[in-house]
Amino acid sequence: MHHFTVVPVKDQQKSDYESFEGVNWVDYREAGYSSRDPNDTVSSDGHGYHKEDSPFLNKTDSLKGSEYYDRNLALFEEELDIRPKVSSLLSRLANYTNITQGAKEHEEAESAESSKKRTPKTMLTAISMSAIATNGVVPAGGSYFMISRSLGPEFGGAVGLCFYLGTTFAGAMYILGAIEILLAYIVPAAAIFKPVQPHEETSAMLHNMRIYGTIFLLLMCLVVFIGVKYVNKFASLFLVCVILSILSIYVGVIKSAVYPPEFKICMLGNRTLSRNLFDICAKTTTENNLTVTTKLWDLFCTSKNQTDTCDEYFVQNNVTEIQGIPGVASGRIKENLWSSYMTKGEILQKHSLPSVEASGSRKNLHAYVFADITTTFTMLVGIFFPSVTGIMAGSNRSGDLKDAQKSIPIGTILAIATTSLIYLSSVVLFGACIEDVVLRDKYGDAVNNNLVVGTLAWPSPWVIVIGSFFSTCGAGLQSLTGAPRLLQAIAKDNIIPFLRVFGNGKVNGEPTWALLLTAIIAELGILIASLDMVAPILSMFFLMCYLFVNLACAVQTLLRTPNWRPRFKYYHWALSFLGMSMCIALMFISSWYYALVAMLIAGMIYKYIEYQGAEKEWGDGIRGLSLSAARYALLRLEEGPPHTKNWRPQLLVMLKLDEDLHVKHPRLLTFASQLKAGKGLTIVGSVIQGNFLENYGEAQAAEQTIKNMMAIEKVKGFCQIVVSSKVREGIAHLIQSCGLGGMKHNSVVMGWPYGWRQSEDPRAWKTFIDTVRVTTAGHLALLVPKNVSFYPSNHERFTEGHIDVWWIVHDGGMLMLLPFLLRQHKVWKKCRMRIFTVAQMDDNSIQMKKDLATFLYHLRIEAEVEVVEMHGSDISAYTYERTLMMEQRSQMLRQMRLSKTERAREAQLIKDRNSIIHQGTVYSDEEEEIHVYPDRIQMTWTKEKCESERSRTRAATPNSFRELISIKPDQSNVRRMHTAVKLNEVIVNKSHDAKLVLLNMPGPPKNQDGDENYMEFLEVLTEGLERVLLVRGGGCEVITIYS
Repeated sequence: MHHFTVVPVKDQQKSDYESFEGVNWVDYREAGYSSRDPNDTVSSDGHGYHKEDSPFLNKTDSLKGSEYYDRNLALFEEELDIRPKVSSLLSRLANYTNITQGAKEHEEAESAESSKKRTPKTMLTAISMSAIATNGVVPAGGSYFMISRSLGPEFGGAVGLCFYLGTTFAGAMYILGAIEILLAYIVPAAAIFKPVQPHEETSAMLHNMRIYGTIFLLLMCLVVFIGVKYVNKFASLFLVCVILSILSIYVGVIKSAVYPPEFKICMLGNRTLSRNLFDICAKTTTENNLTVTTKLWDLFCTSKNQTDTCDEYFVQNNVTEIQGIPGVASGRIKENLWSSYMTKGEILQKHSLPSVEASGSRKNLHAYVFADITTTFTMLVGIFFPSVTGIMAGSNRSGDLKDAQKSIPIGTILAIATTSLIYLSSVVLFGACIEDVVLRDKYGDAVNNNLVVGTLAWPSPWVIVIGSFFSTCGAGLQSLTGAPRLLQAIAKDNIIPFLRVFGNGKVNGEPTWALLLTAIIAELGILIASLDMVAPILSMFFLMCYLFVNLACAVQTLLRTPNWRPRFKYYHWALSFLGMSMCIALMFISSWYYALVAMLIAGMIYKYIEYQGAEKEWGDGIRGLSLSAARYALLRLEEGPPHTKNWRPQLLVMLKLDEDLHVKHPRLLTFASQLKAGKGLTIVGSVIQGNFLENYGEAQAAEQTIKNMMAIEKVKGFCQIVVSSKVREGIAHLIQSCGLGGMKHNSVVMGWPYGWRQSEDPRAWKTFIDTVRVTTAGHLALLVPKNVSFYPSNHERFTEGHIDVWWIVHDGGMLMLLPFLLRQHKVWKKCRMRIFTVAQMDDNSIQMKKDLATFLYHLRIEAEVEVVEMHGSDISAYTYERTLMMEQRSQMLRQMRLSKTERAREAQLIKDRNSIIHQGTVYSDEEEEIHVYPDRIQMTWTKEKCESERSRTRAATPNSFRELISIKPDQSNVRRMHTAVKLNEVIVNKSHDAKLVLLNMPGPPKNQDGDENYMEFLEVLTEGLERVLLVRGGGCEVITIYS
């Protein structure tokens, strides 16, 4: 809800200023002073200083002209053609007809311009890894080293730590697999926990796996601790056993074509029966010439003699025995070729067998074999995937390889090719030899818990059992060997501080402490005990590692960095992206929640490393990618100016340093951080006076000082120091050259020149005014926080109060946008916004407030609105006296400077009568030149010439200060002072308690002779206000009503 108040402001009699520093006040309006020409009221005193014939505008003459109501805006009159009065613009703004709104026209201009003009995944990962591994020396760390040096310490640490956890859990899974084989097939009697009831078998098995798994883990850790050479010796033994097991399977398949093994399964109709509950696959049997019922009959019937007590399905269907392994020549491949997924609790059925559909009793369901889980393609892939996660085993031990660049590509690719051939051929051969119900029987209930592959193999099932046992033991041993080395490599890089202790080890470099942590984590996996619960965790960690290996190769290839020269040539970025995409897809289709958990863990590790500040420069690809992205973005920004909707202040903050290179006004940075809130571009600049060759070290120190102050004030941006022989030229260079391409500043923030009145040196305000002119010429916005030391720090909070906007002339909407941006910061969040605008005599203030309300509504800005009427436009005596004092002060300072100049010139004439050296004025800096002399004039001095030169110089200086009394103020200065005084009265009256006042900043006069008066006008305009922000727009619209 907008609040409207129309406040008429009348002239207040300034009785307090009847006597002003000994100069009596005279009412010149009664003295008959009048202008010779209403359009020419200024004359010259002969020295370039303007005097007016009449100190006041004649009211009747003013009424004849069109500038009567502009007298209250005389400070802004020189720019009214480009910065129109708000009163003349509001109606167009409210009715969408303002051509400077920018959004609609911008879009039209753009449109006009445009009318003119599985196995595959692991193999792909291996190819990417081979390219990275052959692009330089790969010390210990393997995949972690490759990822971290390619993508940076954050990605390397996050993925490396996840891969370490995956490898460690893989070791636990392999140990659990070995224990399952040991207790199920080799030594069943060794089980410590034995089930009392059938439903307790699973829990008893898990308890046994936990006990024996812990023992096996300790033994394997002991072998690894003794030394890697013993691991290699065991690995050779395990490899021989595995090769013999694989060969025995192929031999058994060939043998099954002629002599299939006796491997019967019992079927009731087309349903598979659990063979653990009975011995004879028949309803009845003959004993001593008598027909007796079997245990199978007892499972389905309550009486041994009456069939009416039996299960209906049992009565209607026959019991048959079929060959579980009919052999490769049986044609089973036709039935097993197509997928047939099952749901949990569904009975395993062979659909080719005859069956009579009948309802059976639910109490007899335990006699059948059920699917223990609901199967889908993705779920089965997730279970199978850990069997192919060993492709990184060689790279994990890269530090132990003689030539890692040669061994990793050859070994990894050959290993994947070999295992892929074995896996694929095994799948096909098993489907050709074994019945589908047997393949789906996870726990072997239909075959009395016999090992199906062992039965198929030749010459004995023990070859498979022993081979499988040693294979899982070897895989676990390799995981326990590689994981500690991976952790040690991460710890030695010191990117995760709390892991630093794990970088230490034995004298020979063996990772003792890392092995201890690995054993503890693996023990946690063993205590979980369930392989199906461990497998998805492993899959996610390994897939993340493979994903980033592919990403690293793709990034390096696309960036074409000069250091990217892998010896392995058979790679392409498209293959890496394909492998990366497959990894992402597999992560989510196998288990989306496990994928999210894994990504969350990796993200937390990434942010931790980033927060701790991993100050590592490894020439990683992410930095190169950032440079390429920055270049691309900068080139895009060059295509055209930013849209009005995207405009935000990109700041160049001009700081002043003292002699000790300390920032004089650090609150400028505080204000910048509150205005920006971390968004957009911020450049902090400063100028050091001197020679670059001599002051380079000083510039570096100043840059470091400013960066430290930026960190304290939480300003995110860049620092730019310029060394220049002239301060004003250095500032101009900064304003012109800061930024790059389209990423340039559009606003300048500079401090107010405090103490300029007390200083005889005009540098205090000359540099300030020149900077205002430079920003205007560069079409840049200018923000001048006055009394910046009273601005709040980032730790303060305003719980109430107002941000007042005095909108006098329209210069692009900066005054509307800045309070909105400030209120996004926690310091100013609770402040409310008030907008004041000025109505002149001929303005309709009622219509103005309606138009302003409409305009704010369309801008989506909530603010209270007040329209202030400034009716009394007669220039008061106070205004005249204030102007008179201003010009008297200026004249006094000029005489003092001229006196200094005369003394300096006389000293120079006495010192050197043979030449005139180029002499700048003493009061100015090296860039101030009131009198211009040739650089060097060669002439002969005589006594007459010397006296003549002295007389000429003295003639330009008044003999006394009594002439100051007779000075009449310049009429234009009186009008400007009138504007400053009247506006200040209104602003102080309405905004004396405001937390911040934003005000249009008048432009400096086109005639540079009035620069000092301009500073006085600004001082008068802002008197009595605690915090003021003077704002000048950059000549473009920065806010729009369009979406």
